[in-house]
Amino acid sequence: MRTVSGSGFPLDALSTEQLAKTREHFHMQSESLVSSLMQTIAHQHWKVRVAVIEATGTVIQFGNGKSVDDVLSHLAQRLFDSVPQVRRAVTSVVGTWLRELRDRYSFFHKLIPLLLSSLDDEFPEIRELATGLWEEIGLQWQKENEEDLKDKLDFAAPPPVHYPLQESRPGLGCRELVFRNLSKILPGLCRDLGDWVVGTRIKAAQLLTVLLLHAEDHTTQHLEPVLQALQHGCADEEPTVVSSSMKTAELVGTFVSPEVFLKLILSPLRKSPSACSLLVLACVLRGCPREALQPHLQAVATELAHICQASENHLYLEHLLLCVQALLTVCPEDCAACGLPLLQVLVAVLAASGTGDLHQKVQEALASLAVVEGVHGPQDVYQKHMGALMEWVTASHSDWTIYSTELMQLSVLLTQTGPAVGEALQHLIPTLRSCLHPARDPQMRLKLFSDLSRVLLRAHETMDSKGQLHSYLQTLVTDVLVPNLQWHAGRTAAAIRTAAISCLWALINSGTLSTEQILEMEGTLMPHMVTSLEEDSQMTRLLSCRIIDLFLQTSGDQNNPEQLIKVYPELLKRLDDVSSEVRMAALTTLVTWLRCIRDDDSKSYYQSNTQHLYRELLVYLDDPEPAVQNAVLEVLREGSVLFPEILLQETEAVQHKHRSPAHCQQLLQHVRALVASH
Repeated sequence: MRTVSGSGFPLDALSTEQLAKTREHFHMQSESLVSSLMQTIAHQHWKVRVAVIEATGTVIQFGNGKSVDDVLSHLAQRLFDSVPQVRRAVTSVVGTWLRELRDRYSFFHKLIPLLLSSLDDEFPEIRELATGLWEEIGLQWQKENEEDLKDKLDFAAPPPVHYPLQESRPGLGCRELVFRNLSKILPGLCRDLGDWVVGTRIKAAQLLTVLLLHAEDHTTQHLEPVLQALQHGCADEEPTVVSSSMKTAELVGTFVSPEVFLKLILSPLRKSPSACSLLVLACVLRGCPREALQPHLQAVATELAHICQASENHLYLEHLLLCVQALLTVCPEDCAACGLPLLQVLVAVLAASGTGDLHQKVQEALASLAVVEGVHGPQDVYQKHMGALMEWVTASHSDWTIYSTELMQLSVLLTQTGPAVGEALQHLIPTLRSCLHPARDPQMRLKLFSDLSRVLLRAHETMDSKGQLHSYLQTLVTDVLVPNLQWHAGRTAAAIRTAAISCLWALINSGTLSTEQILEMEGTLMPHMVTSLEEDSQMTRLLSCRIIDLFLQTSGDQNNPEQLIKVYPELLKRLDDVSSEVRMAALTTLVTWLRCIRDDDSKSYYQSNTQHLYRELLVYLDDPEPAVQNAVLEVLREGSVLFPEILLQETEAVQHKHRSPAHCQQLLQHVRALVASH
């Protein structure tokens, strides 16, 4: 026979019938049994645990009600029991007490949480039992307090318009029971949400959802502690706790006026932005009806734009995006009025998130915003707000470093907005002039030059989309590019010169500039390009060759003779470059150089220089690389029209020195034919 530990009292003897007959005598003895029962309630055999729970229910019901406080914590622990029969026994006992305990009104606030916790039990039978008991308890309490509830019964209020469709609304008695005891239940529940035991936090989070489904608009009276509890829940490491807290936050949005919850959420969020606070806000907004939220859209969007640069934490950005998505989902017809602040938030998230899932989600949000604003796509959204966006981003440019969030946002606006860049040159060019000054952060300058070169490659579609780039060309060249082409010691300085030359190449190779504009640039930039031919960076030397070639092509025979003569010796040096690509580029540029010499009386000015060029090129006609030999041969053929007799003489003089005379013979054949034709 099973006995209560330490008492020798048989569990089977604690039957309702027997105790009812001896109630007067048992009432005085019941307290002595409670301690022994609680020692046995965690017995290793589940059937013993069930028997102890049932016996405890009987002892309390027919004994001293004061013992409820002594057993509640033990019964609460059994709700975590791995055996469903044990949890079922607790549910049954607590439900019986709520219906039949003589002084049950004193313990409603302690017993209701235990029974409602079983509404989310993983075992369907326990959920059904708890639901049935709770309905009976609510109806019983409703009958017992019919006079008090007369007005509410006679003039029953309809369910809230936006009551969750997937939920069944509890009866009036159940709702009143929760509402009247909520202030006593919440403090302990909030403590449990911070408990170190995961199971306790899960139960607490689930129970909070159930309580708010009952409290409905009465939640407003307890909103501050509820929101604090939700912040703890949304910051939890356990996904189930977070999920339940998010569901509860949506209920707050459904039942509480935005005027109330926004005051309690936005003010602390402004002072101390956090990912969990943003998640609570996003869920509350998602649960809020459109007609209630619409008057507050501008305020919410403005606040989000205010805090969007507060953190680059991935979770913070993700929850910030959730807030924007919530507004676009709940009030799609009304968000056009706050398109700019929403776009500011999306740009901030895009800048800090990089590539990945979050980047894709931002693009989807941009597409939704485009639909809201009645335009064709994200590019049109950018174009609509570009001036204001650029003004917002560049306002603090004088203080930027490589770590500034605004720098990354400017990068987004430069590289992803397409033709919209041309809308805001009045903000962009002064910012570039300031941030690319040689005294500013070198890493920041490298980043900006990298983005600028990408944009200038497609200048027609970006910076010059409105045909206004020419107005800023002088500033771009004189104040932005030239200062960064000046030589300074160090690898970083060299990298910056390479980046600046890359931008220059992108600009003049984009097809945006007219011949006159290129000629204006040539006078300023040609000396820097010639100097850059000596740079350690292969890319710098290569681009310098190409830029000089383009300058020479553009100017043609209008070149200044003195400046033209200074160019070719530096190009000749590049024929000894370690890079074959640079050597070939130098040879191509030498062809252009030769074409710049007019075939008339003035060419005599260049005779000695051209003869020197012939002599040097003939050396490379015997180069080990066949590609170089062929390229040199083409240069000499192109230049032979200037002074064929001199070239013939120089070639015959060195022919015997070449390892292979084949190229010399080809050149001689060409030049002799040219001389004969004259």
